[in-house]
Amino acid sequence: MSFSTVLVANRGEIAWRVMRTARAMDYRTVAVYSDADQGAPHVAFADKAVRIGPPPVGESYLSIDRILEAAHTSGADAIHPGYGFLSENAEFATACEKAGLVFIGPPPAAIAAMGNKAAAKRRMIEAGVPCVPGYQGADQSDGNLEKEARKIGLPVMVKAAAGGGGRGMRLVTQDGELLEAIRAARTEAGSAFGSGELILEKAVIDARHVEIQVFADAHGNVLHLGERDCSVQRRHQKVIEEAPSPAVNAELRHRMGAAAVAAAKAIGYRGAGTVEFLLGADGAFYFLEMNTRLQVEHPVTEAITGLDLVEWQLRVARGEPLPLTQEQVRLQGHSIEVRLYAEDAYAGFLPQTGRIDVWRPATGPGVRVDHGIEEGLAISPYYDPMIAKVIAWGATREEARLRLIRALRDTVVLGPTTNRHFLIRLLEHPELAAGKATTAFLGKHSFTAPELTDTHWKTAASLLWQQSAARYPGNLRGWRNSNPEPTPFRLAVGDMERTVKLSEPSAPSVPHVIDDDDVVVDFDGFTVRFQDRTYMPPASAAAGSDGKLRAPMDGRIVAIKVAAGDKVVRGQTLVVLEAMKIQHQLKAALDACVESIAVQEGQQVANRTVLVTMAGDAAAR
Repeated sequence: MSFSTVLVANRGEIAWRVMRTARAMDYRTVAVYSDADQGAPHVAFADKAVRIGPPPVGESYLSIDRILEAAHTSGADAIHPGYGFLSENAEFATACEKAGLVFIGPPPAAIAAMGNKAAAKRRMIEAGVPCVPGYQGADQSDGNLEKEARKIGLPVMVKAAAGGGGRGMRLVTQDGELLEAIRAARTEAGSAFGSGELILEKAVIDARHVEIQVFADAHGNVLHLGERDCSVQRRHQKVIEEAPSPAVNAELRHRMGAAAVAAAKAIGYRGAGTVEFLLGADGAFYFLEMNTRLQVEHPVTEAITGLDLVEWQLRVARGEPLPLTQEQVRLQGHSIEVRLYAEDAYAGFLPQTGRIDVWRPATGPGVRVDHGIEEGLAISPYYDPMIAKVIAWGATREEARLRLIRALRDTVVLGPTTNRHFLIRLLEHPELAAGKATTAFLGKHSFTAPELTDTHWKTAASLLWQQSAARYPGNLRGWRNSNPEPTPFRLAVGDMERTVKLSEPSAPSVPHVIDDDDVVVDFDGFTVRFQDRTYMPPASAAAGSDGKLRAPMDGRIVAIKVAAGDKVVRGQTLVVLEAMKIQHQLKAALDACVESIAVQEGQQVANRTVLVTMAGDAAAR
């Protein structure tokens, strides 16, 4: 099926990445963008760009009507969905076909077959693909799910049947947690995917998450391109991905690959897909789900095969047979990818927002950085906070690991807090270095933020002094008509405050940016924002001790669990805030009485907005 103009129904790094290959194959490209993405690089790169609405995804990137209208007005005759958003939406694929557009993805029936975990699992059992024991039945009452979970035996996973990405998923290890987990998963699943249907699965503890990249054409050819190990995860979302898996040998790869190919054949698949498995310590593997799209982590497969998977997608979509047979697929070397996020990894992986002030991605042999940002653009509360994917290839796993650590150290990103320092520490951890990490890795190991030392505080003060001197030549800060005295700087990091006295500034050579009263400093990947409070009134009490519950990030109020006059206890959920597609339970920091509520359900709030004010003996201390 021929086409000449490809509209990419996505944003950020994946939109830009797809367009680069499409342009190299002489296709015209069309970008779509919400108001929040008007200045994004993928918009400027495309041959044509079409606005599709305001920032909320329901009014832009998830609106089938607006995407199809953009295709019509731009003259596009094919649509690539990227990943996320509408990429695994059978209704969208069908609508594209009805509109006469080539959908660069699998047939709608194949998407539908794998779009619901319950139905997919039943289909895989019929096809003889090994599956985790569990429940995927029609009776969705809380009571029945509780009963079925006890029948399976704890620990058990509660999962949204209609989605993925860790949303609507809960691990239950104690009987008393079952009902709350079921209800919470159902609520989150309904919000994220429009369906509260759940499935239950026996939790395979300390397993590996190993997935197989499959490809199929319209001529009946199906093959696999080896496996990826995505075991290191936070909130059931991948942090580190690598290919091949350190736990898979040639014989196991053959068996898992055969099972993945059987899964694809069972649903009449076409295009790129990923079959995900849990791999137990005993070598047994179990089907988890099939992602009927290109994966975030596809670059590691490209690195070890030398193939362009987007090129394969485009060739399959225009009716060509697969370029290789299974016997011709060769895996060379090792590749590891990390996801660089705007998030505070040391504060529960809280998503962060804000302007990117400095962005200098790493370069060098064997290093690839996929991103969709530039300096001056903002990480928005409306979308996933991934900044970039940093990928390294090496002849050996150790060479790839060391190259990736160096690449992360060479990457400079200043603005919102990122997980860069955390990623370096993960890659340096002996267990990960030895290739032994499983899905239990982050649960077993504690990673806390480095303590701020005198050097950190003095560096920030010196940078502020230098900035002041540059802005006001001849500045006499610290001058006295007798002997000079040390110049005091009152600095704060969050709720910590400290006075630093300098007799003269040093000349620190660290990446930094001055942002109004703040100085943001990068200490080998550990980014700290210092606020200059030298000329400000004394700081208020520490967060939470003043009885005020504040938003930890920009987001939308999903639920308010209390009312004015209610007595609450420490740890009780007061408000549910949704940010970057994840719901966060905001809890009371003390025993108190609710005095007032300053927000309403559905309201969009900024970081540090006061949500609830509490009063009482604890709040008054």
